[in-house]
Amino acid sequence: MRIIVLAGGLSTERDVSLSSSAGICKTLLEKGHDAFLLDVFLGFPYDPEKLEEVFTLPGHGLEIAKNISTSEPDIEAVKASRPDQSDCFLGPNVIELCRMADITFLGLHGGEGENGKLQATFDLLGIKYTGPDSLGCAVAMDKGFTKQVFLQKGIDTPAGVCLHQKQKEHSLDALGLTLPLVVKPCSGGSSIGVYIVNTEEEYEAALEKSFKYEDEVVIEDYIKGREFACGVIDGKALPPIEIIPKTGFFDYANKYQDGATDEVCPANISKEISDRMMELTVKAFHALKLNVYSRADFLLDDDGNLYCLEMNTLPGMTAASLLPKEAKAVGIEYGDLCELIIQKSLEARYQK
Repeated sequence: MRIIVLAGGLSTERDVSLSSSAGICKTLLEKGHDAFLLDVFLGFPYDPEKLEEVFTLPGHGLEIAKNISTSEPDIEAVKASRPDQSDCFLGPNVIELCRMADITFLGLHGGEGENGKLQATFDLLGIKYTGPDSLGCAVAMDKGFTKQVFLQKGIDTPAGVCLHQKQKEHSLDALGLTLPLVVKPCSGGSSIGVYIVNTEEEYEAALEKSFKYEDEVVIEDYIKGREFACGVIDGKALPPIEIIPKTGFFDYANKYQDGATDEVCPANISKEISDRMMELTVKAFHALKLNVYSRADFLLDDDGNLYCLEMNTLPGMTAASLLPKEAKAVGIEYGDLCELIIQKSLEARYQK
């Protein structure tokens, strides 16, 4: 197949996306596909009459990938590096190359790549893509709305509220909240802008920092417990994986720096808790109108209570990411997982 692996973009998870997508592109090449790694914002300036050549260029676009740093990417520098200085999210030849491909593998994380807008655009343009539909992406990207859906469907999640920037002067008492709390952007990812706060001073500082990312934040009860993730493919849950950061919690640095976190799969928990987590993952998957694949994040407290935090609609896909590790635990190797995602995406939307 001719496959565009779409990466990068302008979200704070840009570098993560480039790393995920490079792994996807490499394994698809090993599987015999004509794959090309393409930055959705920077595009690929090339002679429009020779775009067919792109799928077999020697470098396969992999030169755009780089190692993930411990700090967030400089998005303004990325914007300034685009030769045509356009503010259009779709760079030169992106639409043309995606239309030529048999399918576009979405390796984007966060922002416009994961909030349903790109998926809706591709639907209108007749471009085939991997992962959930636009509706599910839009619903799951909003953590505040996700929390409401979970509560309505009987899926335990930490109690909390959404707060707009114009409401930030409201006291914790007025919001019905007590410390300690978690403050995080409503639509962010990779734990960027997430803060655990224990004092009023920390809370005020966390609000200021989180509001730099978005105009709406989620403030929720802090649940002390073990961290887990549970993937789902085609409505079937994978074995849960436990995430054990060596310091702090599973923040941006701990997620993407070698040796910062231990990950155990299958998780060292009872069959009862494992089954319950898998059941809740599938329940959350359907409640948020998702299809194809995604990954749920959980906390397990000392009393055995499970709390579903969110669903990631385009989870990390390096060979060392959580979802591929879960798949490997049931005998699905990385390259086979990438092809399975393509197959299930085609079945979900394009093979009626």
